[in-house]
Amino acid sequence: MAATTTLIAQVLLVVLFFLAYLSAVHGRLDQDYKDQLLSSAQQDKDWLVSVRRQIHENPELRFQEHDTCALIRQQLEQFGIPYSYPFAKTGIVAQIGSGTKPVVALRADMDALPIQELVEWEHKSKIDGKMHACGHDAHTTMLLGAAKLLNERKDRLKGTVRLLFQPAEEGGAGAFHMIKDGALGDAEAIFGMHVDDEKPTGSIALVPGPLSAATCIFEAKIEGVGGHATVPHSTVDPILAASFAILALQQLTSREADPLHSQVLSVTFIRGGSAFNVIPPYVEFGGTLRSLTTEGLHNLRQRLKEVIKGQAAVHKCDASIDMKEDYLPYPAVVNDDSLHQHVQKVGRLLLGPENVKRGNKAMVGEDFAFYQEIIPGFMLSIGIRNEEVGSIHPPHSPYFRIDEDILPIGAALNTALAELYLKEHEHSILHQTF
Repeated sequence: MAATTTLIAQVLLVVLFFLAYLSAVHGRLDQDYKDQLLSSAQQDKDWLVSVRRQIHENPELRFQEHDTCALIRQQLEQFGIPYSYPFAKTGIVAQIGSGTKPVVALRADMDALPIQELVEWEHKSKIDGKMHACGHDAHTTMLLGAAKLLNERKDRLKGTVRLLFQPAEEGGAGAFHMIKDGALGDAEAIFGMHVDDEKPTGSIALVPGPLSAATCIFEAKIEGVGGHATVPHSTVDPILAASFAILALQQLTSREADPLHSQVLSVTFIRGGSAFNVIPPYVEFGGTLRSLTTEGLHNLRQRLKEVIKGQAAVHKCDASIDMKEDYLPYPAVVNDDSLHQHVQKVGRLLLGPENVKRGNKAMVGEDFAFYQEIIPGFMLSIGIRNEEVGSIHPPHSPYFRIDEDILPIGAALNTALAELYLKEHEHSILHQTF
């Protein structure tokens, strides 16, 4: 009996030593992978900075990214990376790898904003009234950097990577049009990233599940009967009707929405009349709707119409509501749970556990959500905050600037997300085949 116990103990000891050995080997391989990839990305830093500054100096608004597109195509051709063009007017899809499944996609947006840059530096925007104030120049550069790295390492890819250079994120629903033109191809998952001025350079922030809001805009017109202010009884006052409508709209979020399901309804402008002693014949007002669920936005849109028309009718006015369908409502960005685990693992490997932080939900709109309606997707934030270089201002600020140290980090992170996804999923394709 004692001999048997001793034998079992010896076997267990051998197993433990073997597992410890495998763990050490795996740790060494992980460290080698990290060091090699980050080193390769850092070697490209001067080129990445140059590309980003070219894009920053020449900002282009949605669906007008012709020069940006030409620059990307020139770089891809120089690397010998095949691509297709155009998608959604100015978009590009490059492809690297075996051309077979599994297929994973990486996405970057390219468009700028109609903002006058107020940052005084050598590479300030050369176009009055236009600025890369949301970091899309960095997003594009980091994806281009990933394209270069992936192409250099293409022999180790266990499938195919599609790189989507997308136009018109800022209000143009560029992702919707990219999908319509077939940009996703056979992709089964997609990753995107956005710069984050609240997180330090070298870190990322992740949010599983709902991340950003489904959004839309609206404009309403309430028509009455105008007349002199001294005889209000002979008029039908649209200002009074509009005032009641605007107040009633606030109750949709405070009394009808589940407090745990975030919603925003903001009336942001109102126009009606110009004289002190005349009741105008009509009033116009408008604003934005936001919900952390796409279903919530649909319900809010319907109730907005009912409330405005109802309040107008109570005050003997007529109402019309324009939901601005030319500007497609954006769905909510909802990050896939399994992809969250993948991004978390890759982030910890590449940047260290201390630099993978919990992100924050936001009521902003992001058209990455259109991709997520087709395939699982994950949008992460990548930190750019660095007070020493003035990278402290939020997106859409005329003082917005980025810490360019993020460029090689983002390029390496994009690369690792795609490479390691394919490595993990190659076996699932084999099982499906056989």
